[in-house]
Amino acid sequence: MTSDSPTELRQPIWFLVLLAAATAAGATAYIPFLTVLLPLKITALMGTEDVGALAEVTFFGAIIASLANIAFGYLSDRTKTRLPWIVSGMVLSGGMLIATSAASSLTELLIMVMVWQVGLNMMLGPLFAWAGDCVPDSQKGLLGGLLAFAPALGALAGSIVTIEGLADAQGRLVLVAVFVAALVLPVAIFGRGRELEHLTRPVDREESVQADQLHGRSVVIKMWSARFLVQIAEAGLFAFLLFWLRSIAQDFHENTAANIFSAVLVISVPLALLLGRWSDASNRPIAPLAACAAIASAGLLVMAVASGLELAIVGYVLFGVAATIFLSLHTGQTLRVLPLPQHRGRDLGVFNLTNTVPSLVMPWLTLTLVPSFGFSALFGLFAGLSLLAALLLGSVPRPR
Repeated sequence: MTSDSPTELRQPIWFLVLLAAATAAGATAYIPFLTVLLPLKITALMGTEDVGALAEVTFFGAIIASLANIAFGYLSDRTKTRLPWIVSGMVLSGGMLIATSAASSLTELLIMVMVWQVGLNMMLGPLFAWAGDCVPDSQKGLLGGLLAFAPALGALAGSIVTIEGLADAQGRLVLVAVFVAALVLPVAIFGRGRELEHLTRPVDREESVQADQLHGRSVVIKMWSARFLVQIAEAGLFAFLLFWLRSIAQDFHENTAANIFSAVLVISVPLALLLGRWSDASNRPIAPLAACAAIASAGLLVMAVASGLELAIVGYVLFGVAATIFLSLHTGQTLRVLPLPQHRGRDLGVFNLTNTVPSLVMPWLTLTLVPSFGFSALFGLFAGLSLLAALLLGSVPRPR
């Protein structure tokens, strides 16, 4: 039995698709900007000092993103409205994104990126909370499956804006801002008034736990910890995949790495949808998460022992598919386990730390292990963290 009301209306598929598209606006904004457009801007400003400057900008940007996500989630809770924050954040982040083209110094660029992060999280924090206000427990697995499209849309946006001759540096930023608006505005316009009363009604913690045992404090802690552990490995592979592959095959081309990443996304999306629908139908929301974390651990172990390129790629694809499915389904089920609707935005902001803090932790792990012990030690550690995540989630009880 789930916490849903027996007579509750399910949301139509068109709304879930528009909602998932809006949440993908985050990836559509930051994947092209942080991986391509921002590094190019910093190189233009700093020349050969670009690596340290990029690290500085991304470090402070991640801190601001963490704080802003919690703050605007909290404010949307207090004001009891989400859409004005979402649209305002979209406008602010789009404007600041375009403005970065005019930065004439690293300091100016740093400030603009920090304000851009404020706007982006003004949009995303309330947006995910709004999803929790609207989507019943019986459809959160399906929503999680649809969220697997987000990385693919982000990668697609990056590919489009970098087409040679399509746009100059400022035009690329304008295109990204337009893509984000095109993803967010449809659900903001056509999805108004779809909040469900029983998902937004304030409750106390005891009442919430009685309604659904997944609302217990220990379950929330296990969900947070498991995502944090898997995200450390995900952040490490995102940053160092090409370096690792070139440590095995020195002439490994960056386009091949990009193709492997694209293949992972293509495989992940239909599997995430199938598993999400299965978890809804069987009322086993956490089981796919535990399985994916275990498979991700196995993939990392293969990577740790691989000495040849073929086995290395097999290990990465296994990890990449499992981790992508895990992260998308986990987001959907996080909306279920948070116990207090009146604090949903704030609590999702705390969960968002599992996305930002690993990016701050991972470089130190890499610098500590790789120079002395090689990538095998790093991937062995990541495998252990993912296995711990699987064990934590495996101990979560099945809902009554």
